[in-house]
Amino acid sequence: MADHASLVLGGLLPRCRILGPNMTRLNAQEYGSRVVSLTFDDGPHSKLTPRILDVLEEHDAKASFFCIGRLVEEHASLVHEMVERGHRVENHTWNHPNYFAFLSPSGLEAQIRRTQSIIDQVTGRTPMYFRAPAGIRSPWLDPVLHRLRLRLVSWTRRGFDTVEKDRTRIYRRLVKDLAPGDILLLHDGRAHDSEREISDLLDVVHRVLEEIQNKGLEAVPLG
Repeated sequence: MADHASLVLGGLLPRCRILGPNMTRLNAQEYGSRVVSLTFDDGPHSKLTPRILDVLEEHDAKASFFCIGRLVEEHASLVHEMVERGHRVENHTWNHPNYFAFLSPSGLEAQIRRTQSIIDQVTGRTPMYFRAPAGIRSPWLDPVLHRLRLRLVSWTRRGFDTVEKDRTRIYRRLVKDLAPGDILLLHDGRAHDSEREISDLLDVVHRVLEEIQNKGLEAVPLG
């Protein structure tokens, strides 16, 4: 019973390592001692993502986008632009199923492998990193990632921007005690469809990047 409880708990806690390796911070030896990583899930979004790219360019910052495979296929030219502008495109499943953690090993692999294929086809680069929907996973995921040579990534801190409407609170969650090696999580998906939601998120990204620079840090992509 205790073993089963540990497995369930490990799957429900996105930053837990019980079920296998899980990258929650940047390794200083690999990335340097004055960097952080800004990551975006659930895109690309035809209206929001291009504007995020512009804000990133304004601050000379690079990011990693954990993209949904079917949206990569739908917005191939935008995804190609993301890579051309120096950002990383990583794997966030084919269609972001809410039941992802309950899929069989073959079902998990189908979701991830199909997304690997379309991202490689569109960008010419095979993703190195994977993030599970909402960070929730099953004991079967780690062997699949190992076969596909992918590293699981979660985050150090997140803004909860898909549910929080107050952009100041989102910003504060991301920058409170901001430190070298942090991996920050936001979203550029359908949770931000209205112009107000898009404007609020862009303001958060702008302010976060300003704080990163004020602390003498650099925003770099994974990999």
